[in-house]
Amino acid sequence: MPHEESQRSQLSKAAASYYQERLKQAQEDKVRDDSLKKVVKAEEMPWENSPQGRIKHVMNETTGARVKTVDAFILELPPGGRSGKHRHFAEECFFVLEGRGYDLHWDVDVELKDKYYRKAQDKSQRFDWEEGDCVYIPVNTVHQHFNADAGKPARIICATNRAYRLVGYGDIEQLENAPDYKP
Repeated sequence: MPHEESQRSQLSKAAASYYQERLKQAQEDKVRDDSLKKVVKAEEMPWENSPQGRIKHVMNETTGARVKTVDAFILELPPGGRSGKHRHFAEECFFVLEGRGYDLHWDVDVELKDKYYRKAQDKSQRFDWEEGDCVYIPVNTVHQHFNADAGKPARIICATNRAYRLVGYGDIEQLENAPDYKP
């Protein structure tokens, strides 16, 4: 049998150039990457009033940073406030820059058959955090951040792995908007 494939390869008049095109793309990617920033200045990071709350985009495809696999933003929670409640496939971690609060996490039951079904569990888990802590949010977990201090804002820097989105698992589901969100 291997001999037959060898004969077919000798007789083939295929005109594919996929490998050569990939080599060319790799060179073009390198030129593009060399032009991207290794330092993004504070004034280049835009603020956004989003369904998740007030966020400052630190790095993503739009900030011009050379980073290819990490998206990061600063979430500012107003005194006594909370973020939107949402779920995304990518795991997330966040570092508490200032303030104290807690997270509620709901595990999600998943069923893969002819369609993809998911349902958040009714009961949440609470995770308290304060300045200097780092919190991990597992893949596909519904979560929401709360500022426990009624007197001052809390700021957290959130990061997710962009690779999930690049391989087709970039779904995000906003279940509840932040109270201060105004479209």
